[in-house]
Amino acid sequence: MLELSNVDSFYGNIQALYDVNLHIDRGEIVTLIGANGAGKSTTLMTVCGVVQARNGSVVYQDEEITKVAPNQIVAKGVCQVPEGRLIFPELTVQENLDMGAFMRSDKEGIARDMEYCYDLFPILAERRKQPGGNLSGGEQQMLAIGRALMARPKLLLLDEPSMGLAPLVVKQIFEIIKKVNAESGTTIFLVEQNANLALKIGHRGYVMENGRIVLTDSCDKLLADEQVKKAYLGL
Repeated sequence: MLELSNVDSFYGNIQALYDVNLHIDRGEIVTLIGANGAGKSTTLMTVCGVVQARNGSVVYQDEEITKVAPNQIVAKGVCQVPEGRLIFPELTVQENLDMGAFMRSDKEGIARDMEYCYDLFPILAERRKQPGGNLSGGEQQMLAIGRALMARPKLLLLDEPSMGLAPLVVKQIFEIIKKVNAESGTTIFLVEQNANLALKIGHRGYVMENGRIVLTDSCDKLLADEQVKKAYLGL
């Protein structure tokens, strides 16, 4: 579904990604782990077109999207839940979800997907008339994921969904990520510092250091890898 080949990305004159190669197959959960500043978020931004690769290529469903505008990439079925959630705090929960469907015109489908989001996140149904800014951090993360699902993505990009959340909420969020993948077949590219949790729900994983992919394998094998244990799992 997605392939990055020899990708270099920059912020001005500062290089953030070096010769990145990775692929994601349809229906997978693929996780990208690494330390803060390793280049994980830049990888997602490059897929989305917010940061354009200076060298190499990004191919989505056999179409090169390296130089395609971000809004056109969203229209093709790629949707990101950004780091820090970035909901619209003054809009209600329901209005935030509506914003996720702004490129759609199928009213019946939008209504069904809204109910699906409320089934996934019952707390959002209870608070549908409240401003998003009044929600807790965990509830805002649920809202950000729900908003992305309202776009009916084929490829869902999740950037640090556990950031700043209590362990019980993190566990709930990750269970829902697994459920969305299993029930709808949505392909998921998960960037996460909580390597232990990410590798437990993923199918395959990549390890990034200083803008480079340094290791890749099945998540089971990465969990058992001594180098990964020492560097990322605290074992």
